[in-house]
Amino acid sequence: MRTSTALSLALSLALLPLPLVTSATGPLAHVAHQEPPHPQQIGVQININAAQGPTSTPAAPPVPTPLMMGYYPDWTAFAPEQIDFARFDWVDFAFAVPAAPTAASLLTWDDPRAPDLLARLVAAAHAAGRRAKLSIGGWTGSAHFSALLATPASRSAFASSVAGVCAQYGVDGVEFDWEYPGEAGAPGNGVARADSAHFLEFLGELRGALPRGAVVTAAVQSAPFAGPDGAPLADVRAFAGVLDWVLVMNYDVWGSSANPGPNAPLYDRCGNATQPGASALAAFAQWTAAGFPAAQLVLGVPAYGYVSRSAATRLVQRRGVSVSRRASKKNKSKSGADAQGDVEVKPEDEGDDGGQVMFAELVAQGALLRHPPPPLSSSSSSADSDPPQLAAYTAAGGYTRRWDACSSTPFLTSPPSPSSPNSNPGQVVAYDDPQSVWMKAAFARRAGMLGVNVFDVHGDVPQWDLVDAARAGLGLPAVPGAGD
Repeated sequence: MRTSTALSLALSLALLPLPLVTSATGPLAHVAHQEPPHPQQIGVQININAAQGPTSTPAAPPVPTPLMMGYYPDWTAFAPEQIDFARFDWVDFAFAVPAAPTAASLLTWDDPRAPDLLARLVAAAHAAGRRAKLSIGGWTGSAHFSALLATPASRSAFASSVAGVCAQYGVDGVEFDWEYPGEAGAPGNGVARADSAHFLEFLGELRGALPRGAVVTAAVQSAPFAGPDGAPLADVRAFAGVLDWVLVMNYDVWGSSANPGPNAPLYDRCGNATQPGASALAAFAQWTAAGFPAAQLVLGVPAYGYVSRSAATRLVQRRGVSVSRRASKKNKSKSGADAQGDVEVKPEDEGDDGGQVMFAELVAQGALLRHPPPPLSSSSSSADSDPPQLAAYTAAGGYTRRWDACSSTPFLTSPPSPSSPNSNPGQVVAYDDPQSVWMKAAFARRAGMLGVNVFDVHGDVPQWDLVDAARAGLGLPAVPGAGD
C-alpha cells in the first residue's frame, strides 16, 4: 500500500472469537444486566491523513515468538522480587529522569529508592533468565530531552551518561519515553522543531556507546514523531534502523470526565471518534504507513483505568487527555468518589494523575468479583485457535458492568444518589479486563506486531489474570500456576 495526502487504509483482520469466561459452577455470560454484546470481528475502515511517504506493505505474518513485557514503576510498594518472571520476557524499570544539560549528572532519579530497586529488579530478572531495561523520561520526566539533544556536544555527553548508567546497573537495554519530540507534552517541557532529527542523531551515537547486543527502544504516541512543521513524520524508516522496537502507548486516550470515554480503545468500530487516530488499530496503521515494520511494534496495554463522577451509561468517543499514567512521580489524586452503590471506587491516593485506578484495586475495593478459569490442563489454547477460557470479572458492590462496542473495552457504572442526583451522579469506571486485554493481544499477534507490554505489573491481580490474558492472545503457552 502507498500513502498519499488523503490516505485510506483498509485493515480487515481475521475473525476473533470471544474468550470464554467461566466460573467454578459453569459458564458466565459475557454481559451484565443490559450490557451490549462484544463485537465478533475486528475489521474497520480507517481514514488517516498523511503526507506523501514511503511505500509500505500490508501487515507481516505473525512473529514466530511474540514477546511479553511489563513495566515496573519505582513508586510502587510492590517489590521487584514479587514479579513472576516466568510470565515475562522483558521488564522495564520506570523511570530515570534526564537532568538539565548543565547538571553534574545528566540522569537522576525521582525517588531515593530507585537505584536500589533497579539493582534488585535486574538481579531478579537475570536470576530467572529474563531481561531488564531502563526506561528514561515519562510524562513528568521529559522536560530536558530537547535541550540535552540540541547540539552534538550535548548529545555526546548524554549518550555517555546513559551508557554509564546502563553499565553500572547491568541492564540489558534502554527505553526513551520522551513525551514528546517536537511537541510540548507536559507544561514546562522544552521543545524545538528539530527535536525528532536530533533524537535520530542521538540514537545513532548511543548505539556506538552501548555494548553490542544492548537493546534500544522508544515509547511513542499513536502517530509517528513530529516533524519540523509539527505534523507526524511521513517516513520513519531511519528510526527503525536504530531502534529495536517502539512501544505504542495506547492508553490515556480519555481521562476522568463528566462525559467519560475509553482509556485504551482497540479500534473505532462505530466510526464516530473525534480522534480516529487514537486506537491500537489506528496506531498500527499510522506507524506502518510511515515505513516502520510491524515486527518492530509493541502494543502498550494498561492495567489501570479512570474513575469519573458521571451518570453516563455510554462512553463518549473520543478525545486525548493531557495526563499520562507514565509519570515519573507518585500519584496523589483523590478525585472521582461519590459512588452511591454498596461500595465506591477510590482512585490511587498518591500522584498527579487524577482519577486513575489500578485493575487490582477495582477487585480489592469490591467493584469487581473474580471467577477463576478452569484448571490449566483444560484451558490451554493459542491465539490461532479457539480462544482460551479466561478468569471472569463480574460487577459487584452495586456496580453494573457494561461493554463499549465502539472501542471494545468494558466499563462500570453505579447509580446516582436518590436524594441528590445532581451533586452525586454516581460513577463511571473505564478500564480493561482479561477479555479486552486478550482481544488487544490477539490483534497485535495477527497484525504481525512484536508483542505486548503491560503498564504496569503492580496493577494486575496476584493471579496475573491480565498478563495471562495477554499471553493467551499472543499465542504464548500458559504458565503453571495460572488461574489459582
